[in-house]
Amino acid sequence: MSRIQTVFKRLQGEGRKALIPFVTGGFPEPALTLPLMRALVEGGADIIELGVPFSDPMADGPTIQRASECALAQGMSLRKLLDIVRAFRVENTDTPVVLMGYANPIEAMGVETFASAARDAGVDGVLVVDYPPEESVAFATAAKGAGLDPIFLLAPTSSAQRFADVAAVGSGYIYYVSLKGVTGSGKLDIDEVARRIPLIRAAVGMPVGVGFGIRDADSAQRIGAVADAVVIGSRIIEVIEQSPRDEAAQRVATFMRGIREALDTIGPAKGVTP
Repeated sequence: MSRIQTVFKRLQGEGRKALIPFVTGGFPEPALTLPLMRALVEGGADIIELGVPFSDPMADGPTIQRASECALAQGMSLRKLLDIVRAFRVENTDTPVVLMGYANPIEAMGVETFASAARDAGVDGVLVVDYPPEESVAFATAAKGAGLDPIFLLAPTSSAQRFADVAAVGSGYIYYVSLKGVTGSGKLDIDEVARRIPLIRAAVGMPVGVGFGIRDADSAQRIGAVADAVVIGSRIIEVIEQSPRDEAAQRVATFMRGIREALDTIGPAKGVTP
């Protein structure tokens, strides 16, 4: 059982929801990524999604685009990000780390080389936005062979066939995009999310995390009431942007605690399959 699967099984037993924060690796500067990862754990993160900066992030809104541009301008790369994960693992062997990004950096490194390097650094899962499941058998096989969970996206427009494609190659959890658009945009339709989650769970047999459009304790709580995990990213990047560099990590931890407390007031969703 992977570290990700272990976390979801534990949380299910506790009747709690997973909190999955996202930060862009190397933003606002490479030296702050490790302190920010520590702050996320301090604030109650169950799994950390670590963004791999990329020059053409098609799924990301302006906030995360700015973060990626800033990180790239300071020389952040996939290999340097793996070094940061390796440093994180020296002090934390429990919190799963998922790399979230795009195919180009992985293809440039080579899929097999990447999978081995990620495993050796202590990465637990990989979510590649532009790897569609029906074209990702080789990638998923390489990832699973290295002990990594290949995580896939589903959206409000996803078909039953796409559900089946994801079930065939994915593991760990499903990232459900709660709205049509990019990160940080749009208005959450909680009723629509609540209608879709049971269908996804039944089709894929994995926990479902919901992201895009979650910005505060209230929206996190409402999503957590129907999902197995809440993913929050753009709002955390904004907290970092609005903080002095020497206060960014602590302000992120404080923000996270509010989300954690909100999630811990709700009970378990029905039909969870870890």
